Amino acid sequence: MKKSLAAAASVAALALTLTACGSGTGSGSSASPAANNSMSIMVGGLDKQIYLPFMLAQKLGYYTAAGLTVELSDEPAGVNAETAMLAGQVDAVGGFYDHTIDLQAKGQATEAVVSMLQVPGEVELCRADLKGTVHTAADFKGRNLGVTDLGSSTDFLTQYLAQKNGVTPADTTRIGVQAGPTFIAAMDHKSIDCGMTTEPTVSNLLNSGKAYVIDDMRTAQGTREALGGVYPATSLYMRTDYVNANKDKVQKLVSAYVKTLKWIQGHSAAEIAAQMPPDYYAGIGKAAYTAALDSEKGIYNPTGLMPTDGPATCVAVLQANADIKGRQIELTKTYTNEFAQAAQTQ
Repeated sequence: MKKSLAAAASVAALALTLTACGSGTGSGSSASPAANNSMSIMVGGLDKQIYLPFMLAQKLGYYTAAGLTVELSDEPAGVNAETAMLAGQVDAVGGFYDHTIDLQAKGQATEAVVSMLQVPGEVELCRADLKGTVHTAADFKGRNLGVTDLGSSTDFLTQYLAQKNGVTPADTTRIGVQAGPTFIAAMDHKSIDCGMTTEPTVSNLLNSGKAYVIDDMRTAQGTREALGGVYPATSLYMRTDYVNANKDKVQKLVSAYVKTLKWIQGHSAAEIAAQMPPDYYAGIGKAAYTAALDSEKGIYNPTGLMPTDGPATCVAVLQANADIKGRQIELTKTYTNEFAQAAQTQ
């Protein structure tokens, strides 16, 4: 069984639009080659730490330095962002790489042009009152499980963890509760028993004693234990026809992100947090936000290149999804290292 909360749907309807500072107005065109250097990117939760590079690049002035006008918009559920891209409403999506695999299975040609996370940064949490009852995903049968939204990467991962532990998706009810306040409210009201989310929502629930961890994919070791290998997550992906028609513009953007990823490696969590808008850590406080970022700073990909063994792990995990199971996927068409490789020497 699966469903979405009405509250989640109403929040998903709200989009926060942020235009890169000092770069003028204008929005990107998505269906044909653009004569200007404007681009529109919809991110599946701008205030999540897993998507931090998108805003950080703006705050560091790297979009403007590259000669780009970048419009960032926030869509709490990545699956809705991909729909907007396919409809031509935005040029690109900041979301998990696994969506390009799912889309290929559905006959859509998209590709990730830069890899930003080496691991998902996702955590499976359960309500504190279930600590003596739910120990692992093997105890998911009959449970309500929170995901960002149906068809999202957290949905893919949740289905995999359940099946890996002998529980079929039909034995659970997956509910779209997004992240942050809506996820926390779902826990508070016992609408969900367990759920998958990221920082800073994780720290909020753990610090308040409302939840506990059963699977932690904020580290390479935890990811391998949960998923069987490295799982590249956050990426920038686009329609393949858009990439082919706008290679110069895509290169400028990828170079800005590779520069951002290198900046992250050379700075402390406190220095990174200082660049973030205050509303990003309003729910837990800047100190807790910084501590969470410090503990998971290793999730960020230092090069922007796709990890060699990552795509194979992703497609293996997605086999738990009915849309992917048994299908032949051409992984080399789901991502490219062309732009990130060129950015290494810039």
